[in-house]
Amino acid sequence: MTAFIAVLVFTGVWWLFYEVGDDAAWLPAAVCAGLVLLVSVASREIVMRRAWARYSREMEAQMGAPRAASPSQPGAPSRKASVQAAASSLRALQQGLAAAEEAGAQHPGAHLEAFRLCEQYLSNTEQAIHSSRTSPEVRAALHAGQERVRESRRHHLLSWARGETQRLTREAQRRASVSGKIETATGALDVIGEALQFYPEERELRDSATAVRNYIASVKVAHWVELGERAAFRGRYNRAIARYRDALFYLSRAEMGDDARDEAAARIHREIEMLRARVATGATAPEAEVGPSRPRAARKGGKPGSRERAAEPSG
Repeated sequence: MTAFIAVLVFTGVWWLFYEVGDDAAWLPAAVCAGLVLLVSVASREIVMRRAWARYSREMEAQMGAPRAASPSQPGAPSRKASVQAAASSLRALQQGLAAAEEAGAQHPGAHLEAFRLCEQYLSNTEQAIHSSRTSPEVRAALHAGQERVRESRRHHLLSWARGETQRLTREAQRRASVSGKIETATGALDVIGEALQFYPEERELRDSATAVRNYIASVKVAHWVELGERAAFRGRYNRAIARYRDALFYLSRAEMGDDARDEAAARIHREIEMLRARVATGATAPEAEVGPSRPRAARKGGKPGSRERAAEPSG
């Protein structure tokens, strides 16, 4: 919803400035749309902080209620008030989680904050349950609340991991350099690893980790295939074969289906066989490395292919 409003603001402001003949109408439009997004994020943060403060006050009241009652004079009103305090603290937490659910559609970090709220609630209630001053009625209410909060904790952690992984994967695909792609995708793997510490058997997390590792492997394979194609275009067939072999190495380590792996390996092997045939029927290996158009005097100045190796990024 916030993104839709920002787009409307951007379009409206751009049209107004465009109508008056402003050549850079997109600039004020982008500023206005950015302000809309900034105000939205700030308002959600305020809502989350208020919900957390209300939750903390309710938890303090709930924790203090059993201690306020004397063990020798339990009394039905005190037990009832304690149960109500426990229910009130759970309602305050649920309000904070509802705000995080709404904000998480645009900002996955809100799900992480909600997960931490659940963790705090479970920690506080666990202490209250094991306290000798807590009545059986309050323990039952806290146990029931914990079951609901555990489900919410799982939901928000998985939502955060899913959203953050998708964001980092899209960012990795936009990166220009191979190292940038791999570094950003590795950040997505770190996110999944954090979630796996809490839910190591979660199938969704394991599938996501496999998909990200496949992407990293495909980036490396594509990098070495591209280097092989460049070398083959320049007539450096032996160097091209070496680069294709590097691509096969990273392909063998990729976690992917056997059919996809076999198909990619078959294409690379065909390229290697074609290059070997060119080496056997064409120039000798030194000539192929240097290229037919380069004069012999230039070859004596340095090792063949040294300038190319210096320009190639490391894999």
